[in-house]
This record gives sequence, structure tokens and C-alpha cells, in this order.
Amino acid sequence: MEAERMELAALLPNIAAQARGALSNLRLAAAQLAPAEARERDSALDQRAALLDQSYYRLLRLVNNLSWMDCMAEGRPPRLKNWDLVSLIGEQCERAAGLAELLGLQLRFVCSLERHICAVDSDALEQILDQLLSNAMKFTPAGGVLTVELRQLQKRVLVSVEDTGCGISEEQLAVLFDRYLHADRPDTPAHGLGLGLAICQRLAELQGGALMAVSTPGKGSRFTLSLPDRQVSGAVSDIRFDYSGGFNKTLLGLADALPAEAFLLRSQG
Repeated sequence: MEAERMELAALLPNIAAQARGALSNLRLAAAQLAPAEARERDSALDQRAALLDQSYYRLLRLVNNLSWMDCMAEGRPPRLKNWDLVSLIGEQCERAAGLAELLGLQLRFVCSLERHICAVDSDALEQILDQLLSNAMKFTPAGGVLTVELRQLQKRVLVSVEDTGCGISEEQLAVLFDRYLHADRPDTPAHGLGLGLAICQRLAELQGGALMAVSTPGKGSRFTLSLPDRQVSGAVSDIRFDYSGGFNKTLLGLADALPAEAFLLRSQG
């Protein structure tokens, strides 16, 4: 059974590549039916187009998760480069903060370090942080606070995402990073396959790290990513090759948690 599952995990990225092509065509057709100029003039059209954008981003996010599944089978080697984590994580939180406000949530970034250079796979780190923020947004009611903290401890770098949401029971914590669906998932709209945290855990492991969770039901949860505090030969990377493929990466990473309002033309600007 495990061999069959690993074989399926290796096949899923190929399926995802084909699905991504179909989604690109749908995205192009939607843009032609509701061009930006028309959406700016017609708020009703913008609202209908926003629902299309929301569905597109959620489907694309699911497809992208499938693309990461090869790391579950054979292990995708990490692409380590030296980054200033204070800047890298701080900028990601800044982009997400405005979207969190649409849910009535406050997102803050806490770090006492002015600069800290560490070798990480920036794409994998972004994937992990987006998944943790998306989960925190989904399970935290309006008025809550999300806190992202970056700190150094001995020879490790710790990145934590803490929320003031519903929390997770002890039974759910025991199977939280299982790559398969659970029957006792929290009562919330589901837009994925339940693979997000399993992928994040694997991405952490491939970088020599770990992903851990603690929670108190009714008070919130805290997820902590622990990575080796190391550097590799070469200069510090300041500019990312960031081909967006025609989509907003922040909207994509948080699509599961965001309301349709986030996909209005004025919100995307």
C-alpha cells in the first residue's frame, strides 16, 4: 500500500502540470470576458469576476500543492541560498497583512533582529509560511491576532505562526501532519485535499528542519518551523526571480482563507 501511495505521489506533479495549462486557458478567457477596464466601470461585473478569480486561485493553489508532491516520494533537493530572513519574512507578512484585515484580523511580524543571513530554500519557506498563515486565518474569528515571529536559538532559526483561534484538540494534533484526509477535521469550509501541512513538514525536513505544533482548544495554536542556522558559499540573494505567471502570489498563497472581496479589482491593486 505504501509503495502505491509513493507511486501516486510521483505521478501527481505530471497531472498538476496538465491541469495548470487548462487553468491558464480559463484565466485568459475570463480576462477577455471581464477585462479590467470594464470591471473598473461596473462594480456588479467586478463582483462577479471576483468570484471567478477566487475559484481560479483556489484551484491553482490546489494544483500547485500537487506539484510539490514529488518531494513526498523521492525528495526534491532544496535550493539553498543565503537570504536576509528578516527582510524575506517581513516582506511576506507585510503583503499578507492587508488581506488579513479583510477578515477582521491583525497580522504582526515580531523580530528583535535587524538582519539575519541564513541559507534557505526561499520557495519552500514561502510555501510553508503561506500555508501556516492560511490555516491561521481560516481558524481565527474576526478580532483575532496572528503573530509571525522570527528568532535565533543556538544553532537554529525559528519561525513561528501563532493565532488566537479555535485551537486544536489533542487527538487532532496527533495526526495533524498526516498527508491523508481525516474524518474529524474542524468544521470549516474545505478547499483543499488536506495535504498542505504534510507537504510543509516534508519541505522542512528536506532542509534539515522540522515543523512542530502546540495548541490549546479555545485559545489558539502555534506552529514553529525550525531550520539550521547556516550559510552556503556565495553572495547574499537580494533579488528573487519572481515570474508570477499572471497571478498575484500573495492571493494565491492565501486563497483558501480569503473572502471574495479580496479578489475585487480594487483589492488586487
